[in-house]
Amino acid sequence: MTRTQPRTQPRFSAIQRTAAQTRVLDAALKLIAEHGVSGTSLQMIADAMNVTKAAVYRQFRTKEEIVIAITEREMATLEDAVEAAEAEGHPVRAREVLLQRMIDQAIERRGVVSVLQFDPVIIRLQAEHEPFQRFIERLYAALLGTEAGVEARFHAAMLSSAISVAVMHPLVADLDADTLRSQLNAMTRRMLDLPAQESVGTTSRSAAV
Repeated sequence: MTRTQPRTQPRFSAIQRTAAQTRVLDAALKLIAEHGVSGTSLQMIADAMNVTKAAVYRQFRTKEEIVIAITEREMATLEDAVEAAEAEGHPVRAREVLLQRMIDQAIERRGVVSVLQFDPVIIRLQAEHEPFQRFIERLYAALLGTEAGVEARFHAAMLSSAISVAVMHPLVADLDADTLRSQLNAMTRRMLDLPAQESVGTTSRSAAV
């Protein structure tokens, strides 16, 4: 049975942002996806929004605050899946829930997810921001069936890198979403030593009888 982790921090999805802040985050994310964090300035964000730099500054005092807010918003998309996996009584099904959501997010946000994974500034901020560390440890503890810690973080790096690189690699640039999803499911299941999807379905039905 998957061990339920106590929640010691507010949910990322509970963080409230004003409409103006959301517009800043949307504009910043597009620019960061194209230029990286270091190549994106507050002035560029302001220009993309057709507002003054002071207008952006009123919403977020620094670019670092913007990057942290973007990362909080991206992690919020996985919170429900993490909590469902932690509450799941069947360990294989718990891994299924998270793996499928991670793959879906990588495909749906092709490009953006990759930037958030590999931009050196974002990596540094995530390493320094304790709520991000705890959430990532929870995610991979549920996915890999391990306790939170160094081992979970190491496996997190390997698995998340594989998914993020795969969806952006030139060799698969012409593949549609369904084909990518099918291939990623097969490959990551082998990495996690999970049974074929048909077997999981059979196991789940048998357990319910």
